[in-house]
Amino acid sequence: MVEIKGLEKFASRDFPGHISSTVFLGGCNFRCPYCHNADLVLRPESLPTTLLDTFICYLDMRQGWLEGVCVSGGEPLLAPHLEELLLVIKERNLLVKLDTNGSLPGRLGEIIRAGLVDQVALDVKAPLERYREVTCSSVDPAAVSESLDLVRNSGLECTFRTTAVPDLVGPEDVRSIAQMIRGARLYQIQQFFPNNTLDSRYLEVRPFSRQELLDMADLARSYVQEVRVEGI
Repeated sequence: MVEIKGLEKFASRDFPGHISSTVFLGGCNFRCPYCHNADLVLRPESLPTTLLDTFICYLDMRQGWLEGVCVSGGEPLLAPHLEELLLVIKERNLLVKLDTNGSLPGRLGEIIRAGLVDQVALDVKAPLERYREVTCSSVDPAAVSESLDLVRNSGLECTFRTTAVPDLVGPEDVRSIAQMIRGARLYQIQQFFPNNTLDSRYLEVRPFSRQELLDMADLARSYVQEVRVEGI
């Protein structure tokens, strides 16, 4: 059974262009020190669970109003019964957007081939050679590269996202990532917020300024079709 650890009933930013809700699934195989979902990543069992039956009732009560659901985490592809949740959403003629860190291309490919997702947001944490350093994990960078290619060739609407973090992920990293996803339709650079971070030291980190983020966006525009800056 999929355990939903959070439900945002109206999520205007998570599924752009659609009236949507977001569900959050617990657990993640990354330990990005700046992550602001520490409880969801490290202690999902400490969070209340929304049962699938309750979520189904929620969806049925919003028929004719809700257009889509964003499934986020944590890393939702870790959930062994994720397909059950996605089927529940799709059976109600709702769109599905999946947020993923790209570390599980096998699972991602299964979900896409099954027609259970309409849009993907893939978080590109760093240039491939810095992935283990930035995510504090043993992730195989080749798996991330495979996911990038899979999403780009899927025909689905996709967004690649990077969180800019002072002294960890900066302008040259953004440039390298933009080169790596060259030709992508949309690249989103996100502001880091020092709130409930996995590593408490990041609570003291001062985020990049608005202008610094805009300058990073300019670096990326030579390589991708559209660049957005979120959180400024």
